[in-house]
Amino acid sequence: MHRLGVDPGGIEVVFLTHFHGDHTLGLPPFVLHRVFVDRRPITFVGPDGVEAFLEKLWEVSWGPDWKRVMRPQFKARYITARAAGTAAGVRYETVKLDHGTMGGTGYRIHVNGKVVAYSGDTEPTAPLDELVDHADVAIVEATGPGDVFSHMSWEAAAKLRKRHPGTRFFFNHVYSGTVPGAVRDLQVVEL
Repeated sequence: MHRLGVDPGGIEVVFLTHFHGDHTLGLPPFVLHRVFVDRRPITFVGPDGVEAFLEKLWEVSWGPDWKRVMRPQFKARYITARAAGTAAGVRYETVKLDHGTMGGTGYRIHVNGKVVAYSGDTEPTAPLDELVDHADVAIVEATGPGDVFSHMSWEAAAKLRKRHPGTRFFFNHVYSGTVPGAVRDLQVVEL
């Protein structure tokens, strides 16, 4: 974050779509910063069980020191995502998305009069269209070419973009170099 000019202490709210490791295991270093360097309060919004899941993740990350030393320093609030709400002054709505057996929570986040839609992992089903409809920007996963279990393919992402021409799309969660036709690190791909 520092390399990109983002102040990790300035982040007031984190929205979690689901609890898979590739979406949560990057949080402990961020929390470490918030415990020892910048103790401003932070809010985590996520699916049912968000507090229990994250507190367990912190405990696994630091063992008994979490509860004894670190937790008293960490100013966190946990909110179970509702259909609509406000967290740390940020207004949001949710859409339940399809992602394997776990499912996912998509967010429509209102920022400076604009709507940012964020899917996390999802299959290309009707709720995804609902999420991105009339959003100014949509950050949506597009894992790779062909059939991708419980995720969206590049082909489905291109169709989604065509159905919503007024929305600017940023696709993430892409395979990198492991599948024929996959992108290289930080490569921009036009769909």
